[in-house]
Amino acid sequence: MIAEWENACWLLPPPLRQSIRRPLFSIRAMPQRLGCWDPAKREIILSSELVSKHGWDDVKDVLLHEMAHQVAHEGLAGAKETGHGSSFKQVCRFLSANPRASGTYPTLHERLNQGDPLDDNDRMVIRIRKLMALAESSNPNEAHAAMRKAFDLIRRHNIDLISHGQDQRYTSIFLGRPRLRHFREAYHLAHLLQDFYFVQGVWAQAWVLEKGRMGRVLEISGSVQNVQIAEYVHASVHRYIDNTWADYCQDKKLNRYRKTDFAVGVIAGFRSTLQQASISTQQVNDTGLPMCVDDKLTRYLARRYPHLRSFSRKGPSHDAQVLSDGTQCGKKLVVSKGIRNAAGFNNQVLEYHGKGSS
Repeated sequence: MIAEWENACWLLPPPLRQSIRRPLFSIRAMPQRLGCWDPAKREIILSSELVSKHGWDDVKDVLLHEMAHQVAHEGLAGAKETGHGSSFKQVCRFLSANPRASGTYPTLHERLNQGDPLDDNDRMVIRIRKLMALAESSNPNEAHAAMRKAFDLIRRHNIDLISHGQDQRYTSIFLGRPRLRHFREAYHLAHLLQDFYFVQGVWAQAWVLEKGRMGRVLEISGSVQNVQIAEYVHASVHRYIDNTWADYCQDKKLNRYRKTDFAVGVIAGFRSTLQQASISTQQVNDTGLPMCVDDKLTRYLARRYPHLRSFSRKGPSHDAQVLSDGTQCGKKLVVSKGIRNAAGFNNQVLEYHGKGSS
């Protein structure tokens, strides 16, 4: 928590950053609360259940909320205001903190998993649900066709919303766990989600619990529905890679780097499926990627990360045969059940066809 607090301090304007001191931190049982700021003791307290049973993005969400209380109280003389007064809201904007992430308010992932109620009169949602159900077919050709149609429908729906300037509610979540080092396939998958699922990704700093150091984690931002879909696809592709790799490497002496080659191939194969599904959409470029940019999402991300930088690096050498075999496996990947009911995408499993399916 100390490292996250110190890291968040750099989001504050210099005069405000220099006006506050590091508080005490504690974790204790608080059945009715996620966290609190105790100004008398200068202490930020987080619920032990929150820390032990929820993801680090849930923990960080609450920590930033309580930090905003501290900064408003000590740096902006907000002690005379109500708990969530104008000073507190101002600091929340600096920290990209959620003003409601405390008390009995649900955690970030609990809010996402609750999902938005589906309107049965919404023909678009009903059609997508039916197509995703068809994608569970045991017939590989039928399953792929249904998945491509569902993807194309989601795509057209988003392009229509963006082109008409429709207001959407954006959110940000972590995908996977913070690590000191991420294998190459993690970056390929991040680009796939950003290219095809109407989210934007940032490799954000986050605390790596098992290493006791700051590392990085993929954070995606987008509309609530698109973030849920991207989260589901991210988990699905990882599970597919693990299962198909277990079959592929039997009786082969292949190391972890060859798994990366295989995984990059799987992602490339799946990317080709999505590109083919995009051809029928008119508003795409030569690579099948959308030409319609969500400017409102871009502004949301700019407010969240005002000093964002991009970087690239050259990948290491790879085994061409393993990469090619992974690509062929990736072309067989079928993601289904992604849109099923109002409960969102939690507790869903990957459905795919071919050797090693389950």
